[in-house]
Amino acid sequence: MSSVSIRPPECLRKHLLVPHRHMFGPGPSNVPPRILDAGAQPVIGHMHPEIFEIMSDIKSGLQYLFQTQNRMTLAVSGTGHSAMECAIFNTVEPGDGVLVAVNGIWGERAADMAERIGARVNTIVAPPGGYLTNADIEKALSRHRPVLFFLAHGESSTGVLHPLDGIGELCHKYDCLFLVDSVASIGGAPLCMDQQGIDILYTGSQKVLNAPPGTAPISFSERACQKAFNRTTKPVSFFLDLSWLANYWGCDDKPSRVYHHTGPVTAFYSLRESLAVLAEEGLENSWERHQKAAEYFHAGLESMGLKLFVKEKHARLPTVTTIVAPHGYDWKEITSYIMKRHNLEISGGLGPSVGLVLRVGLMGCNSSRANVDMVLAALRDALKHCHRSKV
Repeated sequence: MSSVSIRPPECLRKHLLVPHRHMFGPGPSNVPPRILDAGAQPVIGHMHPEIFEIMSDIKSGLQYLFQTQNRMTLAVSGTGHSAMECAIFNTVEPGDGVLVAVNGIWGERAADMAERIGARVNTIVAPPGGYLTNADIEKALSRHRPVLFFLAHGESSTGVLHPLDGIGELCHKYDCLFLVDSVASIGGAPLCMDQQGIDILYTGSQKVLNAPPGTAPISFSERACQKAFNRTTKPVSFFLDLSWLANYWGCDDKPSRVYHHTGPVTAFYSLRESLAVLAEEGLENSWERHQKAAEYFHAGLESMGLKLFVKEKHARLPTVTTIVAPHGYDWKEITSYIMKRHNLEISGGLGPSVGLVLRVGLMGCNSSRANVDMVLAALRDALKHCHRSKV
């Protein structure tokens, strides 16, 4: 037997210490003690009946969150990107047409994913901080005749809340599935999957739900399931194959469940508890709380002379606010100063908004007037003490 030549690393001899921070960036958000405690429950087997009961609770909670009766409702083991790929990989085959609305980075990512599996991808691009009209979308649907249309409801890179009403009807008029990314919006802004004709909807656990990153809720309509289960080729990913996931989550009609992967059971505990917290508050109350906090925040920013990146009030995402980067300042210095002096995370832009904005996320338990006041005070302090160019 060979001898051990690599010694135990000295860094692992130190006790793990993680600082407490105010997580007011675009995600992840702070996790309340109740949800942290749930995730610390004992680990049991991922095929034990108690886990299946917890998974059933999660499905019911997600149907409430999404406002859907879809049987094919579950949580992918992974972050929001895994749900995005699950949606695209199961409903798109090589040569299929995909239309992507690009109003920020998430449209860019969806187009990239679809291209990687051989789809014919076309895009329609919204102006910075703006959105597409239904007329724009119908024109593109009529021209390209895709099998799938992707749209980010809450575009966290630009702070846009894209209108949804009427788009599902347009997609179905052109025999197209409607896929919506709601990672940054669900629970914080009104969205009703069935009523709005959405065929595939997904989100992440780490935003408004205030659970740790690692689970990605997703739901498929019957129309989407028909497309996914009548493919001529297998999905490119075994791990994200909906037929396997459906069985593990008890969404098919089979009498028993077959091992597919080891589900992240402690993440399931946290997700279940986060859905319980939301159910106790009520969706409509959560929507209203986020909207009121956002309006209070926006008024405070404007009173300081700062400008909002999204001009139209109704198109402002209530969970993630984009502030036009103050003229003469280095946005990196501002975010670093606030982190160092106030132990508070805000961030710069992402993708098409890099260098243009500061982003502040107030999601779930973080969405409150007290936290708004904390962010406003930190921004005032940063603008007072950070270097400002006279050019």
